[in-house]
Amino acid sequence: MTDHDVPDVDLLRKRVAAFVRDRVFPVEQVLDAGGPTAGDLRERLREEARRAGLWALPLPAELGGGGLPLGAYASIAEAEGASDHGPVALGSASLLDVTMLARHGSTRVRASYLPGLVSGGLRTCYAMTEPDTPGTEPALTATRAERLPDGGWRVTGRKWFVSNAGHADLVTVLARTSGSAGERGGLSLLLVPTGSPGFRVVRELPILGATGQYEIDFDGVEVPEDHLVGSLGQGLAVAGERLQLGRTLRALRWLGQAQRAFDLLCDRATERRGGRDPLAGRQLVQQHVFEALLALRTARPLVYEAMALVADGRDAQVEVGLAKTAAARSLQDVADRAVQVFGAAGLGPDTPLPALFRTGRTARILDGPDEQHVSSVARRVLRSRRDSAVTPA
Repeated sequence: MTDHDVPDVDLLRKRVAAFVRDRVFPVEQVLDAGGPTAGDLRERLREEARRAGLWALPLPAELGGGGLPLGAYASIAEAEGASDHGPVALGSASLLDVTMLARHGSTRVRASYLPGLVSGGLRTCYAMTEPDTPGTEPALTATRAERLPDGGWRVTGRKWFVSNAGHADLVTVLARTSGSAGERGGLSLLLVPTGSPGFRVVRELPILGATGQYEIDFDGVEVPEDHLVGSLGQGLAVAGERLQLGRTLRALRWLGQAQRAFDLLCDRATERRGGRDPLAGRQLVQQHVFEALLALRTARPLVYEAMALVADGRDAQVEVGLAKTAAARSLQDVADRAVQVFGAAGLGPDTPLPALFRTGRTARILDGPDEQHVSSVARRVLRSRRDSAVTPA
């Protein structure tokens, strides 16, 4: 898509926001419950998105997507992300995998899987973290991929906290193809069909009561040679590229959920009466509104700055670290304030606030804990100042 072909993004954003609000919000509890009913409902939503011309907006047009450039997609990602189910219903959930495989997949992999990913017929997951190994230290990866005599790989190991693994057709796994634990080299990414002998879902790992995370096992799973993603031994480089885009997309979606929590907070403050007057007239409630708005307005420009750099293909590690941390904190803070203003009703099943708060709390650990991003950003900033300092004559 050229710049002249880009549609009215503001109009698209409004249409996506309306779709998520009117079609997805009312059925979130059914989708959360899973099972056949949720599956049927998810397919109906996807078909509605296709008919509305809102399907897979950021995915390649030549494969059936909307072809929207990443920079233009940012505000739409925020609107989609107001519900955890928005990206799936609108066909953009596979953006990370489509981007990774389009750039680094073999000819066979691209031809075999990209059309199905864009159409929604195939589902993927990404397996990096392992039990008893810090997720912040991928060099300690114990999962191994050994070469087979007649070509290909045999993968052995275990991964956990793998999103959506229970329903995935493909899993991209980080495994050691050479060297030993602790070395950053020798790690590669392999695309594994989950129907392969030796692949097993060990158990589901509910997070604060929510489903969707799994522990999986590779017991000598054989993978074709051309299912290597990227160059041999360069898995961390591809993973780092994926992480920059992935963290930024999630930060945009968390902004969408924080905005949703803020809207609920404001509606409650103006509509709920405490005695004879609305809650909005009380100073402590006003403070919650102010602090929530401040959190949102502070995080949003950081996230959009990171997305602009990532979309441009520029190094954005500092900006992504700031964006991810700010968006996660913002969501937790705004959702917490909304719960406080709702009172007991904010703890129960009649509002989305418990789920929004849960997402905000887990966001501060998953995809790199706050502490990791704080240290990483600070080190880079200080190193840059040191390297640019003028040495006295």
